[in-house]
Amino acid sequence: MRLRSTLLAALVTTTAVTAARLPPQSPPAQVPAESDANTGLRFSFVDVEGGAATLIVTPAGESVLIDSGFPGDRDAGRIADAARQMGATEINHYITTHWHTDHVGGIGPLSKLIPVRATYGHRIPDPLPDDINADLVAAWKAVSATPTFLAAGDSISLRGKRGTPTPKLRVLAANGLVEDEKDGAPPIIKCEKGHEAKPEDTSDNARSLVLHLNFGDFDLLAGGDLTWNIEHKLVCPRRRVPTVDVYLVSHHGADSSNNPALVEALDPEVAIVNNGPRKGGEPRTMAQLITQLRDVGVFQLHRNVRPGAVNAESGRIANLDEACTGQLIRMRVEPGGSRFVVSIPSRSVDRVFSAQ
Repeated sequence: MRLRSTLLAALVTTTAVTAARLPPQSPPAQVPAESDANTGLRFSFVDVEGGAATLIVTPAGESVLIDSGFPGDRDAGRIADAARQMGATEINHYITTHWHTDHVGGIGPLSKLIPVRATYGHRIPDPLPDDINADLVAAWKAVSATPTFLAAGDSISLRGKRGTPTPKLRVLAANGLVEDEKDGAPPIIKCEKGHEAKPEDTSDNARSLVLHLNFGDFDLLAGGDLTWNIEHKLVCPRRRVPTVDVYLVSHHGADSSNNPALVEALDPEVAIVNNGPRKGGEPRTMAQLITQLRDVGVFQLHRNVRPGAVNAESGRIANLDEACTGQLIRMRVEPGGSRFVVSIPSRSVDRVFSAQ
């Protein structure tokens, strides 16, 4: 593992993690003022209780929503509330990573609460497999007059703002293929080095979009519910992923995803686990993340309440109780992308990290 930059800040919270957990040479750092955040990149990791919904607002005021949670009013309402809190009056770009109910279900109801402009997804399989709900796909198609189907190597154009880097959003995998692969490529690539392949995943999880977001020095990777063998193709036989600062943990932290070969290659400072109280956040994945990131960088939307669960320290978990109130995780990246702050408002937590 490469040597990390020094962690810049301690936890600002009434339930503080002791300073002894941090390297003794780490100086305290000022959490950037909220007024500064408006010129940087901002995120809300919305709690949709085991689904996924990540809202991003750029320095130019452009909004990107990745996934929309479950059908119904609950998740759509939570996403719309997060947008209002971030000053977004519309969703400029809506991306569904794949067509499962917990990722695409909320877009129909959300479009009735806030305008949704452009929509994106991976190619819809034909014929439609059993794990994809035709009505939800139809609702997604109805949101935008010109939906866009993305393939590995595509980019989504985002506006820049003078004085800050222009965000870049690129697709590294889609439809079960990684960048530079062609249709018909094998679903499993065996390498001399690497972790043993699992049986082929024929669900839509394996076709998930993998998105790389760059903003100056800051990099984030989000892979929907991508599973083990396609994750392996991202690093073997040729590495197609960068080192990142933040890893939006695949498949809610499931052990059928989060191939150690990929997680080790990403070498993130922070991992965000969009799990539910009884979904995702599985033991092997959580143990690896906590070991690799030294625990201080692992954040969960929910405490996993199942017997034998492995969880981050409670100060980095947004919702501790199974009957939650939808508390979210926020993040803001400074205008140059050199530092970023991960916050849990419900816990009065702010932790500052240095981008690599």
